[in-house]
Amino acid sequence: MQRSSLLCSSSSFSPLPTVLPTSNHFALPVRGRPTRPVVASVRLPLTRLRNYRHTLSPLHSTATEEVLETSKVESEFVEVGYISSVHGLQGEIRVKPNTDFPELRFAEPGIRWLRQQFSGKETIREVELVEGRGHPGQKTWILKFGGIDTVEEAKQLVGSSLLVREDDRPELEEGEFYSRDLLGMRVTLKETGEPVGTVVNVFSTGANDLLQVMLDPSVKTPDHTGNPKSETGVSGPLVWVPFVEAIVPNVDMNKREMQITPPKGLLELNLRSHERSKKERRQLEWKQRRKFQRRLIAAKKKLHEMEQQHVFHGFRFGQKAQRSLLADQIVGVNSKLLQQALQNIELSSQRWSSSEFISTKLTKLGQRTLKVSKKCLTTPGSEEKLDSNFELQEKGLHLMSKGKMAIVLFVNDSEKHGRCSVPELVDSESAGNSTSFLQTLLSDDRISLKKEDRVSVPLIMVSPAHEVHSLENLFSNHDHFAFDPKKVWFLEDEKLPVVSNSLGGENTQKILMKSPWEILQTSVGSGGVISLLSSENILDNLSEMGVEYIEICSVNEEFVSGHSLLGLVSSLESDVGIQISEGIEDIEENFHMIFSMKFMSKLAKQMKKLQFHGIPKLNSHVEMVEKEWVDVTPTSPNSLELGCSIYSSLNACSLDKVCVVEIRE
Repeated sequence: MQRSSLLCSSSSFSPLPTVLPTSNHFALPVRGRPTRPVVASVRLPLTRLRNYRHTLSPLHSTATEEVLETSKVESEFVEVGYISSVHGLQGEIRVKPNTDFPELRFAEPGIRWLRQQFSGKETIREVELVEGRGHPGQKTWILKFGGIDTVEEAKQLVGSSLLVREDDRPELEEGEFYSRDLLGMRVTLKETGEPVGTVVNVFSTGANDLLQVMLDPSVKTPDHTGNPKSETGVSGPLVWVPFVEAIVPNVDMNKREMQITPPKGLLELNLRSHERSKKERRQLEWKQRRKFQRRLIAAKKKLHEMEQQHVFHGFRFGQKAQRSLLADQIVGVNSKLLQQALQNIELSSQRWSSSEFISTKLTKLGQRTLKVSKKCLTTPGSEEKLDSNFELQEKGLHLMSKGKMAIVLFVNDSEKHGRCSVPELVDSESAGNSTSFLQTLLSDDRISLKKEDRVSVPLIMVSPAHEVHSLENLFSNHDHFAFDPKKVWFLEDEKLPVVSNSLGGENTQKILMKSPWEILQTSVGSGGVISLLSSENILDNLSEMGVEYIEICSVNEEFVSGHSLLGLVSSLESDVGIQISEGIEDIEENFHMIFSMKFMSKLAKQMKKLQFHGIPKLNSHVEMVEKEWVDVTPTSPNSLELGCSIYSSLNACSLDKVCVVEIRE
């Protein structure tokens, strides 16, 4: 009897990267910048970029980073850092850590070793660490070695690797592992015990580690027709397995074996390219490169017209991966939206206020405002049928059950609230609060939509890029909360570059760079949803489904279903409906609106009606001065983060086509 294949099931799992981030150091010239009144510049090494990040929850037993040397001569040493530059005038040096134990490696005096290159040969020499301290606000350490007392002597050490002996590795807590100890471990399926393969490498991607597993030759892999085939060679193909607790629950160091519970289709992800012939894959890759190059040329032309040529400087430095990252960043800039935003903030002399804007509009609406109690909307039972609002609720529910309204849920960036953009001042609050509340919202009756009716309702989730994967997993693990998977979209929120707000100069609104290859960007806010719906062709798809209304609201604890609002919009034949709760001060973070499809399609073609504003912020960045990259750390607001409120859409709507539901306690 033929054994069923591990790899022939259809996949519902998002693909893993085909190119992993490099860990090479960048040798770029960095120097100090003359002091200016607005910013305080310091001489800082540029941090390494990571081109890929996972959003899966990290395993409690992460692979601890201390890179072990592989040569026979150096096999007894572990690399813990890299000397990047000289610090001060007393022979001190700066080290970029490559260890999870920086205090142990750099703060405790004692013997260390340096690996250096002399005349093309590698040598290892012993040095004495006298003292070490962390560099405030930077991810580097400042060290002092015995016998190194001048700048000239310290310069001789730049480029060296700092080593410790392998037997000096600290003992880890239960559930923690060194990356090297995972190599060569057998991988089996937890449920059946069937062999999967062997761990041949471990890669750190930032959020969690990736195991590279060579499949066992006995494992059947799909051929180009999708039928299982057996590998007859000595070794099988390589696949990626995220080292997270949900997928790798058991690691037995004594047996040198780990058990995995891969999601459906995970193991076949890296094998799909084999379904096409080598010639077909090359042709497809060539077409994709040509298409991307055309987009890149067009994007560079638009930025050049906006006098933002400095963004291209990074193409002259770094490695191929970094230059590719910059190209992706440039292509991703919505130049049309950026140009409109810059024009708006040039014309506006004061900051745009959502609260003031709405208050002004509400005073003119009069009879088109419905005031209801929160209890009436949230308390089930016969009492609510006595309220005049009941008919509107029933009408709204009927329209939703017939698939006449699509829902757009906007997940606020949990990492952005209360943050300061200077790295050392960021408050690392736990992310995912919005996602956790979303699960509660969709699982209980607060959305007030029967599960049997959800299958006909299109749902669009808009969230920060780092939360998209978590949302996809959340929906996948809960059977999409009874929504039709074919009618559910997951979109990254619209972003725009951060621009300078320095006074004077030829270009007072220059795009700021997070690194030579990365544009500093922030979320546009709720107004960016309108741009997303039009650019992703979602409006056309919704029209084909027969959708007549679009509900756009933020995910928050004050969420109240908008059935009454939908009923009111339909009854009054309004273009825009607004739901406002009493006592909510920040209506920008707690918005709830319904648009008619007719008006939304019109608005998508009149994006200039939206009002953008610039918020002064502190943002560290890099810039090129005299052909050298300089890190700039501000001491006062030096930039503008461009934003747009969804309420500014009212600029394109006549007031007699707007209605409001005001919820009172």
